[in-house]
Amino acid sequence: SVLIRKDGRPTYLMVDIAYHINKYRRGFGRVIDVQGADHQVEQSCVKAAMRILGYPEDFLDYAVHQFVSIKEGGQIARMSTRAGRFILLHELVNELGRDVVRYFMVARKPESHLEFDMDLARAESLDNPVYYIQYAHTRIASIFRKAGALTIDPAKVDLSPLQAKAELDLIKHLDRFPKVVEEAALEFAPHLLTDYALGLARAFHAYYTEHRVIGEDESLMAARLSLLSAVQTVFHRSLSILGMSAPEAM
Repeated sequence: SVLIRKDGRPTYLMVDIAYHINKYRRGFGRVIDVQGADHQVEQSCVKAAMRILGYPEDFLDYAVHQFVSIKEGGQIARMSTRAGRFILLHELVNELGRDVVRYFMVARKPESHLEFDMDLARAESLDNPVYYIQYAHTRIASIFRKAGALTIDPAKVDLSPLQAKAELDLIKHLDRFPKVVEEAALEFAPHLLTDYALGLARAFHAYYTEHRVIGEDESLMAARLSLLSAVQTVFHRSLSILGMSAPEAM
């Protein structure tokens, strides 16, 4: 069977419709297709067909992405499949590593064009957002290594000594985490999580530049270690959701 346009021209939509019917019959409760913005007309047609055929309205949805351009040396690389000029995803992963590619690919709104900056992605410096975020996690790990045998139970720690503005900023940032994760999932917007992790890294680095943790009086040190334990946990969970590693040392 073939679906025909009103002007008589055939389409290839029947295969897509049959595919999604098959997914439904196999027991999938929801399907989210990741496709390019150049297929938006086809997407609306397939959704309309599924609705007309009686399938649930919320069964099929699309995460629509714009195109990715490669930027290197300040220049945009002109790619063409016909001319054989293109870069494959596995080539990026082999050169840059999984963590960098994952972060850079989702760091912009899906509906925005992405310029993948190769020079920035290669940089092992705080200019690279991946390095900046992971370095924050490793700094906290280093603090706990320096703390040595000192253990804390956050549930029993008195947090009242945490009065500095930078500490309160960190706490407010941590409080936003569950809402950010929920919104990122519901809106198909992982860039909200990359933005959040980068903001948390900025808040932590600013805090640690101003305030000591080890060597303060016992109650203040325990409170600050408890705070940093929470920050480290949120870094780890953020990176895990993004499919990235949370190194203990760099």
